[in-house]
Amino acid sequence: MMKIFKIYSLFLFINLSLFATIENRYPNMAMINSKVKIIDIRAEGEWYETGILKGSYPITFFNSRGEYNISDFLGKLNRVVKKGEKFALICRSGSRTTTVAKFLSRNGYNVINLTGGILYSIKKLGMRTVKYSSSQKVR
Repeated sequence: MMKIFKIYSLFLFINLSLFATIENRYPNMAMINSKVKIIDIRAEGEWYETGILKGSYPITFFNSRGEYNISDFLGKLNRVVKKGEKFALICRSGSRTTTVAKFLSRNGYNVINLTGGILYSIKKLGMRTVKYSSSQKVR
């Protein structure tokens, strides 16, 4: 019986992975100025270091030690976006958002992965960030 459950679980996981779609997009001014909500998943120290995009929602996924709390992250995310609503993720270079976007997409979220992140897309394109304040953090 346990073997059947494991096979079924694997089958379900593979199917979810096959149908999970993620839109990978380099950020541009039209995207930044659109009504699409942007979730900045970097650690708080990174927000202080480089600033954040104006109007974005700072919600840490991985802390500075690489640890994460999925329940805490999803609780905060669900205060900002509805499950079917399209939204974008940004991080420092785009690697964390790739991982998190796959996870969220498999769980019914409509995710745009902003490739290149703050360093390789936003800063190099000359887009400006605003100073981060702890009052902006989603709680």
